[in-house]
Amino acid sequence: MKSFTGKALRWEWREGVIELTLDHAPANEIGLAMLEDLERFTAAMVSLAPDTAACIVHSERKHGFSAGADLRELYHAAAKLSEKERVSGVRNFLERIHAVFNAIDAAPFTTIAAVHGVCFGGGFELALACDIIVADKMARFAFPELRLGLIPGFGGIPRLKRDMGNAFIRDLLLTGRSVNATRAQSVGLVAQLAAEGEALRIARATAAQVVKFDGVTRAAAKKFIKPIPHEDLRREIDIFCELFARPAVMAALKKFVESTDAMPYLP
Repeated sequence: MKSFTGKALRWEWREGVIELTLDHAPANEIGLAMLEDLERFTAAMVSLAPDTAACIVHSERKHGFSAGADLRELYHAAAKLSEKERVSGVRNFLERIHAVFNAIDAAPFTTIAAVHGVCFGGGFELALACDIIVADKMARFAFPELRLGLIPGFGGIPRLKRDMGNAFIRDLLLTGRSVNATRAQSVGLVAQLAAEGEALRIARATAAQVVKFDGVTRAAAKKFIKPIPHEDLRREIDIFCELFARPAVMAALKKFVESTDAMPYLP
């Protein structure tokens, strides 16, 4: 399937490059609609991979790449369930999203996240599953989950541990503060810094360079330098579910849902 349009995203294959466009109002929150479309994409990757050199993941939404998990959907679904059912439901969702992100992480082609605006929580974790992050200078990255009594649950910390130094990871995780694209590049998170509104153009130029090289060599190199931290990822799901069972988390989610702020996910 070389092109697809779903409820939350679309993709198109052209001349060895897939462009995966996130487009779910208001800010590409990752809930069931986004998950189901991402599952369709990773299923299609099997047939697309032999003819694909690169995949660019970017956003059509003005606010940015992604504000993270759909917390309103999560709260309203969880509020109807018992504690045991809530934990079982969130574990199932996490296992599905981990399967998707692991497939993107391990793709035999080069994956490039073209980031603008907010790239928070689960959206940040999607970018981290990609091989290369290109960010415009106005992009911001954060893990605000601490304010909800949670840790990131879509694989973010194990992937940051794989790729980054502990000082930067602890700063992000334990403060919930956002960092701008310039700092993100200075610590090695962002590979290329683009002018405002230019991230997608730079990502396309990068993909055009990738197309020139041998696919077998590229896949072997990627597998060697980017091992997937499976054990830590499984442990992350366990810790998230342990934390999610606490009443304090439901209270924090309720406060978030009832917020009148225009963008309550902003630190």
